[in-house]
Amino acid sequence: MLRLTNINCYYGTIHCLKNISLHVDEREIVVLIGGNGSGKTTLLKAILGRLPLCTGDILFDGRSISMLPTAHIVASGIALVPEGRQVFSSLSVMDNLVLGAYHRVSASTRKVKQDLCAVFDLFPVLSERKHQMAGTLSGGEQQMLAIARALMAAPKLLLLDEPSMGLAPMVVKSIFATLATIRQRGTTILLVEQNAKKALAIADRGYVLETGKIILQGTCDELAENKTVQTAYLGRSRQSFH
Repeated sequence: MLRLTNINCYYGTIHCLKNISLHVDEREIVVLIGGNGSGKTTLLKAILGRLPLCTGDILFDGRSISMLPTAHIVASGIALVPEGRQVFSSLSVMDNLVLGAYHRVSASTRKVKQDLCAVFDLFPVLSERKHQMAGTLSGGEQQMLAIARALMAAPKLLLLDEPSMGLAPMVVKSIFATLATIRQRGTTILLVEQNAKKALAIADRGYVLETGKIILQGTCDELAENKTVQTAYLGRSRQSFH
């Protein structure tokens, strides 16, 4: 569904992504793990056409999207759940969800309503709070709203940037369980996440980024058994392997 080939991106003179090549197959969950500053968020921006200084090619559903404006990329079937949630705090939950479907003006009202029912089924608390201002929700509820808003765009591919950030462990568990359900319902997921343990538990494959480069890739079982990943991202010391 998504294929990046030799992507190089720059912030001014800073070479922030270096020869990135990866792919995401239909109905997969693929995770990108790496520390702060490794290039994970930058990579999502590149996919969405938000970095002008990039070379290489990005194919989505067999079509190059490298030169398309962001609005056209979203309309083609890619939606982002941004880092920090970024809900419209002064608008109601319902208004946030309706805005998620803004580019679907040509879609039938019935289909949009069906999708609204589907996100309320995923996140019942949002239905209970649909007239509440988004800024008054808890952090976990705002994350649910950010995911639901992205789903209202009816994406084929859902990009998520650090969905567990700042959330309590029980909320994180619920969010990751919901991501597995979203995949079961047919949406492909590319997940950026520092909580490597949780991410590797639900994903099919993964890539490890370090200073703008992919240094490891493989199935999630392979990455979970890799000593570098265990030491750097899973909190296990090398002594524990003896």
